[in-house]
Amino acid sequence: MTYLYLIVAIIFEVVATTALKLGDGFTRLVPSLITIVGYGLAFYFLALTLRTMPVGIVYAIWSGAGIIFITALAWLLFRQALDLPALVGMGLILAGVLVINLFSKSVSG
Repeated sequence: MTYLYLIVAIIFEVVATTALKLGDGFTRLVPSLITIVGYGLAFYFLALTLRTMPVGIVYAIWSGAGIIFITALAWLLFRQALDLPALVGMGLILAGVLVINLFSKSVSG
């Protein structure tokens, strides 16, 4: 159940961050409301995850996965350009998340 909570937290964080961009500095009501609710739910599910997993591991997975997904959405929705250093950097972040999940004995849940 812990990983399910973490996945849900990541999804809400990605939705909220995307809505934050669409909210144009909180000047558009619907994206602004999605941002506020999305971050609230993201932190709620993150808190549930922290009941059984170490904070450093959870945060590394949450932020790393969030970076990858938000960047992919920014590329698709907002035509954000990604150069080679950006792609290499995100590849390293993804590799770090995978190493933590596959090999670290610090992960429980």
